[in-house]
Amino acid sequence: MTLPLEGLSAVVTGAGRGLGRAEALELARLGAAVVVNDYGQPGRDGSGEACGGPAEEVAAEIRAAGGRAVAHTGDVADFDQAHGLIELAVAEFGKLDVLVNNAGILRDRMVFSMSENEWDAVIRVHLKGHFNTTRFAAAHWRARSKAVDGPVYGRIVNTSSEAFVAGSAGQPNYAAAKGGIVGLTTSTALALARYGVTANAICPRARTRMTEDVFAGLERPEQGLDPLAPEHVAPLVGYLVSPAAAPVNGQLLVVHGGLVAIVERPRVHARFDTKQDAFTYEELDTLLTPHFAQRPRGETFAAVEVLGLKHV
Repeated sequence: MTLPLEGLSAVVTGAGRGLGRAEALELARLGAAVVVNDYGQPGRDGSGEACGGPAEEVAAEIRAAGGRAVAHTGDVADFDQAHGLIELAVAEFGKLDVLVNNAGILRDRMVFSMSENEWDAVIRVHLKGHFNTTRFAAAHWRARSKAVDGPVYGRIVNTSSEAFVAGSAGQPNYAAAKGGIVGLTTSTALALARYGVTANAICPRARTRMTEDVFAGLERPEQGLDPLAPEHVAPLVGYLVSPAAAPVNGQLLVVHGGLVAIVERPRVHARFDTKQDAFTYEELDTLLTPHFAQRPRGETFAAVEVLGLKHV
């Protein structure tokens, strides 16, 4: 039986633990050769002996199951190291077919208390990290497409968050970065479609080392799979990078605990045209003030109702 991703190669960032690990294992299970990226130096085991660190541990797990995998411990937020990550995939497997951007950090604080470093660090790892790998993967696919004078196989899955969709008050840096990732995704989807490449974004909800404080109040079930287990997310990533998902491009999907929801694109709610050459303050006051007075108090562009989505 042919596996859906057989013959394809993939890069998964932030894949040493948590969500990225589950995604890397799922892509390998579906037949892909995987470059497992996780930033950091090789670690030491319980006896103090040197070991390969989280990235190599996941790569070894894939190889032990009969798959193909190599580890990469570079920083995807570093432009040159991200380039090296894409080059490693091409050198090891002959080409790159799939890029899953997952690497991230949290530095939560209210906007009036946030430091410059807390802002910069989150934007750097999430948004710049997504751009860096996308930039070099896109160049690879464009060059391949030009060489064959036609479309090639390319898939990108980026990791956004419900923090962007719902507007998380205590995560202005994280929400901004995740919103930027959606913009990067839709722009990339349009730019690369001619080359046969798709780009989609997911908003996963998963209990990982990064989110352990966020979900600290939600207990794990005594039996069955934790609704917040990363294993609920990985199959959607496997689908989105597969040939079956060729028509799926530029989409945003929420996924967690047995649920997948497709987020609708923004739509124009109301339109106002000036009756003069240009709007004046007075005309805007007569149009917009009564309009917003009729809207529900506290309603914003943020879709907080997405946080209430549950598997039924």
